[in-house]
Amino acid sequence: MSQPARAPLRVLHCHSTFSAGGKEVRSVGLMNAFGAALEHSIVSAEPEAMGARALIDRGVKVRFPENFPSLKGLPTPGRLVKLAGALKGYDLICTYNWGAIDVAMAHTVFGRSFGLPPLVHHEDGFNEDEAAGLLTRRNLYRQAALRGAARVIVPSAGLENIARGAWAQPADKVLRIANGIDTAAFAAPPDPGALRLIKREGERWIGTLAGLRPVKQLPMLVEAMAGLPEEWHLVICGDGPEREAIAAAAEALDVSHRVHLPGAISNPAQVTGLFDIFALSSASEQFPLSVVEAMAAGLPVAAPDVGDVREMVAEPNRAYIAVPGDPQALGVMLADLAGDAALRQRLGEANRARARALYDAADMIARYRAAYGQAMGCDF
Repeated sequence: MSQPARAPLRVLHCHSTFSAGGKEVRSVGLMNAFGAALEHSIVSAEPEAMGARALIDRGVKVRFPENFPSLKGLPTPGRLVKLAGALKGYDLICTYNWGAIDVAMAHTVFGRSFGLPPLVHHEDGFNEDEAAGLLTRRNLYRQAALRGAARVIVPSAGLENIARGAWAQPADKVLRIANGIDTAAFAAPPDPGALRLIKREGERWIGTLAGLRPVKQLPMLVEAMAGLPEEWHLVICGDGPEREAIAAAAEALDVSHRVHLPGAISNPAQVTGLFDIFALSSASEQFPLSVVEAMAAGLPVAAPDVGDVREMVAEPNRAYIAVPGDPQALGVMLADLAGDAALRQRLGEANRARARALYDAADMIARYRAAYGQAMGCDF
């Protein structure tokens, strides 16, 4: 006699933002991989930032609660009580980054008395307010808020050290899982029609995929590419509040005709291979998924030396990781790569091999499945 099907486990995801950035793309990828075994509810501290919603497979059970308490505000006892009450009825709570830390605090303070499910916290990096250095008051708050978490999951060695040190989390609670992707999908030929932009014959593209936020320092990337020959264009895929600042930088440098902002894209695998060089200019990163995608697509990477970026790329590419916050240094790296097609091909092939060996999605999915299952006390 067959056993009745088990109801899906219910997972609540509390995000700092649900725009289509690295952590959101990874989160959706995991949801899609777990399929019908889980049912998801998604809340964003920025309710208007929901671009990653379009990446969720149709077969995934997902809802977006409209009456969930705001994730923003002072952590007063009354507000924390409201947040804790909203955590009832789930099998697992997942929180992401500083923007959702009050949910972790509410869980720590009221979890036992309210009978709340286990919580797993994810940290992927910092915004511009902590790009230059961690804030002591936030470190202390994280220490207290994460005390009740079953796990703290981070993608980078730098964040692992911070979680164990500045946030005083026990070593056996902190779990580092490198971001992974479908490397085969990025190795496939790109789709020239996937962008609202045509790559004309003879053009070469420096590309990046990023939320258009101040911490990404994208006007600096415009400055870094401005001195390249006329055939080199900059394509910045993403949406966000810095669009006008990027356009203004391009106009000021008289390169508006070579800087393109086609908006967010739903499938990076169709687009990344159109680039000739992948570039970052961020003030702060940890383990950027876009770099892994570029590597899998066989691209050389020019980027500032932030987070784990230098260790992520293949050894020959590490000479093209620039001094952080320096548009001239980044410009030199871009010029060297732009002037040598054979070098670009050689670095791209080394990056593709490294991505296949270390950053394929299968291992990442298995490790997240094990971590979530361990937190809930059941397999799925």
